[in-house]
Amino acid sequence: MVLWLVLAVVVLAEWYGYQAVRTVVQHLSPGVRRAAAISYWLLTVGSWMIAAWAGSTRQTGNIQLKSYLMSLPVLLLGAKLVMFIPLLLEDVTRLGRWAMSSASRPAGTDVVAIPRSEFLAKLALGIGAIPFFSLLWGMVKGGTDYTVRRVTLRYPNLPPAFDGFKVLQISDLHTGSFNSTEPLERAVAMINRQGADLILMTGDLVNNRATEVEPHIPALAGIKSELPIFSSLGNHDYGDYVAWKTPADKRANLERLMQNHAKIGWTLLNDTSHTITRGTDKISVLGVQNWSSHANFPKHGNLAQAHAASGDAPFKILLSHDPSHWEAQVLNYPDIDLTLSGHTHGMQFGVNLPFLKWSPVKYVYKQWAGLYEQGRQKLYVNVGLGFLGYPGRVGFLPEITVFELRRA
Repeated sequence: MVLWLVLAVVVLAEWYGYQAVRTVVQHLSPGVRRAAAISYWLLTVGSWMIAAWAGSTRQTGNIQLKSYLMSLPVLLLGAKLVMFIPLLLEDVTRLGRWAMSSASRPAGTDVVAIPRSEFLAKLALGIGAIPFFSLLWGMVKGGTDYTVRRVTLRYPNLPPAFDGFKVLQISDLHTGSFNSTEPLERAVAMINRQGADLILMTGDLVNNRATEVEPHIPALAGIKSELPIFSSLGNHDYGDYVAWKTPADKRANLERLMQNHAKIGWTLLNDTSHTITRGTDKISVLGVQNWSSHANFPKHGNLAQAHAASGDAPFKILLSHDPSHWEAQVLNYPDIDLTLSGHTHGMQFGVNLPFLKWSPVKYVYKQWAGLYEQGRQKLYVNVGLGFLGYPGRVGFLPEITVFELRRA
């Protein structure tokens, strides 16, 4: 049902895009009108065909180029979806005026069709340029326009020695999406400038294959921390989206990925815990494998096992890639004070202002970006450092989050 609804919206958006172009050129010569119509449909159909080819062959050849080709119809469709709204409203108005005109005319009199407004067609094209150029900017600049978010979190049970403790989170690096090492080298330099006490990474190191991160190991190994750097696995790390020749190949890929975490210098927390001490005070960092309440994502994690390993530490931080885990299981453990997740990317598109936060992903995930609280427990959803699919970001820029823990 949802698929058919999406398809219907796409078809309507394409049709209304064509109607806008047709209305704007209606006073030009027949040859120009014909050329405009042919160009419109060639561009539309051609972009979808190129994207379909790039998507079906994305595991071979130039993966980065194919991600850009797959985004061609996204740029055009984003513009047409915005154009669709004023033109649809105009059609509703035209239909109402036509119905009133039909009812008031004497029997046998022809009803004159009400033409589409050329002004509204031009306005729709102008409005449509906004998402088009926004998405284009997101591809050129936004995908690696790293930003540091600072969040102060207050807890009454935070051990005194950890008052002012700085925790840095990165997530969703998706290293297979980068065509050079420069962006992550720049991100690592920003991470090191924060002077964090503890650095955590919450999953999706790669898109599909363990080898994707290997060109970036020297850069990521440059992250400096006196304490161990802890990491966890995300849904993309398991190789679930690759047609492996044998189950053994898939297992070998995951093993290689875990070895790559170690080569970078990260301690992978797979359903386990690590205690950090300062004097006589201590906190625990727990990590679980990917666990999602959504049926199309894996449930590998064992929170009970990780929690048991954390012992009696008075303050606990959990790394769990998928934020749907928080309400489904984590809230049942009231001594897990802070859960750090990623996964959603903020859908890499939306409005992210102090007074307004919106992205289409909010209709899929209840907790999808930023800080959420229930009682004493808190969840933070990092929108990620990398990108996947659409090779850019608009609104929800790649994020490095720095938390300052304070006693309430």
